Amino acid sequence: MGIDNVDVEAATKKGIIVLNTPGGNTISAAEHTIAMMLALARNIPQANAALHKGEWNRKKYTGVELFNKTLGIVGLGRVGAEVAARMKSFGMQIVAYDPFVSEEKATQMGLTLASLETVLKQSDFITVHTPLTNETRNLIDEDEFKIMKPGVRIVNCARGGIINEAALSKAVAQGIVAGAAVDVFTKEPPTGNPLLEQDRIITTPHLGASTAEAQVNVALAVADQILTIARGGLPTNAINMPAISPETLAVMEPYMSLAENMGALAGQVAGSGFDSLELIYGGTVAEKDIRPVTISAIKGLLGCLMGEGSVNFVNAQRTLKELGVKLLESKTESANGYSNSITLKLTKNGNVTTVQGTVSANKEKRIVQLNEYHTYIPTSGDMVIAVIEDKPNIIGPCCVVLGEGKINIGGMHVGRVAEGKPQLMVLSVDQMASDDIMKKLREVPGVISAKMVEL
Repeated sequence: MGIDNVDVEAATKKGIIVLNTPGGNTISAAEHTIAMMLALARNIPQANAALHKGEWNRKKYTGVELFNKTLGIVGLGRVGAEVAARMKSFGMQIVAYDPFVSEEKATQMGLTLASLETVLKQSDFITVHTPLTNETRNLIDEDEFKIMKPGVRIVNCARGGIINEAALSKAVAQGIVAGAAVDVFTKEPPTGNPLLEQDRIITTPHLGASTAEAQVNVALAVADQILTIARGGLPTNAINMPAISPETLAVMEPYMSLAENMGALAGQVAGSGFDSLELIYGGTVAEKDIRPVTISAIKGLLGCLMGEGSVNFVNAQRTLKELGVKLLESKTESANGYSNSITLKLTKNGNVTTVQGTVSANKEKRIVQLNEYHTYIPTSGDMVIAVIEDKPNIIGPCCVVLGEGKINIGGMHVGRVAEGKPQLMVLSVDQMASDDIMKKLREVPGVISAKMVEL
């Protein structure tokens, strides 16, 4: 399901289409998760090993029922949703965390959405089903184990690294976690991994997709996509192939690239959990076929939050719909003083993040507005975006913090609505600032908020 071991950029440069088959092994992965959960609840591997050694000890391997227990699911993608559907038949109460799934979608699935903290606090069993991204790496670490129910049981059949392995091993040793079942590791094979040293941790060698049926399903899906391409069609799960003609691409590429940048910017500023995405096309761009531009905006928005390669030009709209996010599009003659404009509005719990961009006559992309601030924002590179008070001696100390952290500033743009009102400061930097540096930046007197953004 993942493309962790594929150099997509190199393949793209060579004109090689990279195909994915995300649904081919969904059922196998879900069933393996459930098998691990049952084995964990009833101590099956340990009891089997003991009996093979001639030990008959029923009391030692007494387990627990799944019935009436609370199952916490972190991530409601394909596999997470299948696990939820099946575990309801066991009589488990399902509580889930997924910032991309709407309340309406959760209601349809018959489960309760909650914050990650609530899921961790309430659950008797926890299973993770998220991609591995910068946001989800070490999502469950030492601090998270401290708030869990004593005796909780944990399953990871998704990606190694979502749960910090050292922290999990420590939590099991301390008795916070009664047991764990792990199919994936940060390094595979997991030589010297602390998870292999404890009897209460069940491990398997990445077997989630290792069924005869999954292998056939994946092979058939790949073959079907290859046939589609050979017949002149477009594959349904291409990672790196735009689904538009070369002629249209030549005309629309600047707008598509701009929209993708705008989506990525809005997503990083607003964060996940949004309810609706609105795109308003003004001026000359409104006269064109804006469908690929909309898809590009969605791709940029979801790609920065869900992980590289998880959303592509083909599946972007479907993914947005599956997440329960409303998509609104409109066209207008007005372009806000430009010959053309794209305005993106992202709504999250009633709060709206607005990004506006335009393409110049020489095809130069420009982001010209973020929320109420009209200022220039680069369309590529690393940058610090901060809202600061409109008074002296704030910008300087911010630059000092970055300088002391060895972060070089390549450019700066500042905009404000009116004198005395908060300003927007955009600092282009040569590399990403660490969490510690960003924390110090937010502590500078007069800094209202600050985020690190990568475009």
